[in-house]
Amino acid sequence: MTEDGFRLLPGRLDRAAQSALATAVLERVGRAPLYTPCMPRTGKPMSVRMTNLGPLGWIADRAGYRYEPVHPGTGAPWPDMPQALLDLWEAVAGWPEPPQACLVNWYAPGARLGLHVDADEDARDAPVVSVSLGDRARFRLGGPQRGGKTRALDLSSGDVVVLGGASRRFHHGIDRIYPDTSTLLPPDWRPGRINLTLRRVD
Repeated sequence: MTEDGFRLLPGRLDRAAQSALATAVLERVGRAPLYTPCMPRTGKPMSVRMTNLGPLGWIADRAGYRYEPVHPGTGAPWPDMPQALLDLWEAVAGWPEPPQACLVNWYAPGARLGLHVDADEDARDAPVVSVSLGDRARFRLGGPQRGGKTRALDLSSGDVVVLGGASRRFHHGIDRIYPDTSTLLPPDWRPGRINLTLRRVD
């Protein structure tokens, strides 16, 4: 762990665990389809597609950023989180309560996510735990101020990132993915990357 509370856990999930988790997640995505979020002020579509698992789901649309208990397209409650994610949270988060939201981001080739801070949660001190599945990605980590110095890290399938302590309020994003660097996901999901972000909201 670094002094700011940032942790990178390379290969935290082995191939068998990754495969089982990917299967469980994709089954749930079949019930809560990916959709394209948009920027609140401009309505500009984001390049990532997303859905959610758990009691609450993060939404981005013209009305703003927020958490909702149902899928914006189907109106149905979000599917439950796989037990493996709850176990992972318990093992690495160091937080006494379980996550309430798992944001599922799908990165096709060319998709990216600009520097941002996860700031829509009341539980500001609870860490964010992120899991990479599929193609390798270039992750960028900044500091609490936008425009400050950043560092780049490559994330491979099975890597886990924990944003805790001061790093919970650090800017971070995905610069790019590296297509065809993993064979984990089924053929119709390749090339591509799935990122799972576990958050405590309340």
